[in-house]
Amino acid sequence: MGSAFAQSQELIDAAKKEGQLTTIALPHDWCGYGAIIEGFKAKYGLKVNELNPDAGSGDEVEAIKANKGNTGPQAPDVIDVGLSFGPTSKKDGLIQPYKVATWDTIPDNAKDADGHWYGDYYGVLAFEVNKDIVKNSPKDWSDLLSSDYANAVALAGDPRTANQAIQGVYAAGLSAAKGDASKAAAEGLKFFAELNKKGNFVPTIGKAASLAQGATPIVLRWDYNALTDRDTLKGNPDVDVVIPASGVVAGVYVQAISAYAPHPNAAKLWMEYLYSDEGQIGYLKGYCHPIRFNDLVAKKKIPADLLAKLPPAEAYAKAVFPTLDEQSAAKAEITKDWDSVVGAAVK
Repeated sequence: MGSAFAQSQELIDAAKKEGQLTTIALPHDWCGYGAIIEGFKAKYGLKVNELNPDAGSGDEVEAIKANKGNTGPQAPDVIDVGLSFGPTSKKDGLIQPYKVATWDTIPDNAKDADGHWYGDYYGVLAFEVNKDIVKNSPKDWSDLLSSDYANAVALAGDPRTANQAIQGVYAAGLSAAKGDASKAAAEGLKFFAELNKKGNFVPTIGKAASLAQGATPIVLRWDYNALTDRDTLKGNPDVDVVIPASGVVAGVYVQAISAYAPHPNAAKLWMEYLYSDEGQIGYLKGYCHPIRFNDLVAKKKIPADLLAKLPPAEAYAKAVFPTLDEQSAAKAEITKDWDSVVGAAVK
């Protein structure tokens, strides 16, 4: 039942016979999932049983493990997890391979060659800027060192523990190292040490509230969070979301089907829907860049009004997808050396 089965009437019939799909960890306000789930239900007339929308990636994997022998409503059919959970779940025999009809348009560096897991959407590290306070938005990482940004720049987490903040340090370093991943962690630490010494770094965890109050007028965070804040704050203050000119680092989430899925055909149909143009554009409506973004842009499939709400498409053409080995090496170095090199306790 490989990809020849993809999107066929045969698959739709088999899924309808199963009658439902069980998802986990899909909040309706995350990446456009609310509308995507409704679209799937309307298109195929299947029930969607939604487990624990606020679960994290680790909880999703545990839910598969805990329900291996259970075909009831507590067993997830599908998971949407951070990149590192794809290979580990494959190694543990928790997921099954399936290649969707659009398989060839998913970048090779964002999928398992055998089809056990595949990227679904990504964000890139961006500058979220309070325009009431910061008149000239920074265009690249090196700009943040300018005296214009005294006491202004914050990470969206503690770089000793939080992935988003670690990636922010890595991205700054990748820019300084001119794209050399092996030097990115060291260069990122050096960059933040200088940012801190100049008095530009604010050791406060940046959020929408601290941005709006002016405590952290520039926050380094995933673009989809920044774009959502821009909408939520409704011009009070006016928010600019800038994709840096270099060091554009992408964080990928991946989809997989449980090896023990009680509704395997519904799970495959869900994957076909998510990776169709319709499903991928659904992610973009929630400000998450679908994994097939460059393909959709090239084929002129993205509505103009949607593109107009986003930073320019060409800014994303430079996105770098760090490998898991690069990520874990950088994480180890940044978390270990932040205190000694930068010395700013982020709270």
